Amino acid sequence: MVYVGKTAIPGSTVLAPLAGVTDRSFRLLCREQGAGLAVTEMVSAKGLADGSERSSRNLDFQADEHPISVQIFGSEPGEMAEGARVAAERNPDLLDINCGCPVKKIVNRRAGAALLKDPSRLGRIVSAMARAVSIPVTLKIRSGWDDADNASDVARMAEEMGAAAIAVHGRTRQAGFTGRADWDVIREVSEAVSIPVIGNGDVRDPLAAKDMMEQTGCDLVMVGRWAIGDPWLFGRIEHFLATGTLLDAPTAGERVRMAVRHLRLSVQNKGLPAGVREMRRHFAAYIKGIAGAAAYRRALMTQDDPDAVEGILNAVRRNAEEVSGDA
Repeated sequence: MVYVGKTAIPGSTVLAPLAGVTDRSFRLLCREQGAGLAVTEMVSAKGLADGSERSSRNLDFQADEHPISVQIFGSEPGEMAEGARVAAERNPDLLDINCGCPVKKIVNRRAGAALLKDPSRLGRIVSAMARAVSIPVTLKIRSGWDDADNASDVARMAEEMGAAAIAVHGRTRQAGFTGRADWDVIREVSEAVSIPVIGNGDVRDPLAAKDMMEQTGCDLVMVGRWAIGDPWLFGRIEHFLATGTLLDAPTAGERVRMAVRHLRLSVQNKGLPAGVREMRRHFAAYIKGIAGAAAYRRALMTQDDPDAVEGILNAVRRNAEEVSGDA
């Protein structure tokens, strides 16, 4: 059991914050499958402070999601502190500072990964937020802005300013999501601080999770893109870390049935048409590699009616089961 402040994290896995992905529906499925902690999509500190984001669906977590972390982005210490106070009213277990988003519209506002270029500003943000709320404040960083990584220095500073844990994505902002993650950076951060370190980058299967923990000394592993279409990944990692044995990956039928359940949750939470349209990335991942799925992909990417989408998904499942005998 890992503690972030006084918050206990069951297990060894964390669902990463991903804009447009880690909404309530997906978080619920990942937690059911074994994720010990989930982080919301990022929410604007400025919007929280001025009231425009106070009803944000990124704060729509429910009692069944604890422990839950809310990720906040921004660049002004005062706004970040006020945003933290507003978010804390929803009673999350943790508040996370986004210091890793590489998207241009975020970094142009001196937020996200741009904070890695200004450690002094980041330190003031961590300090202001930690003083503003009684729950633990964490941060998610990259190895650096460019090839001259400064993750260890940032981590030490963050700990001194009151951070309770730090997640490290082993890629620079310049690298985006390309190339291999540099796990050496995660190891260096683990050796530099005494607070829990969460390793992130290229954890695509249980073997990679175990390797990352052994090679870096990180306390938890964070999974993001590799869980899209595969929320079972968390359970497979947890089982392997606990027993040393590998569980089978889900069958084609199981993947499609999960896609249908995910769709229903999304529509329930978001209504129409958003509940269908915002599932399209998930649909593509759920059916990837399934026999005959290519013939149905275009329809899934353009259809807005949930009943019609369910029909398409069930056709994918029946076709796959006919081809492979998979049920």
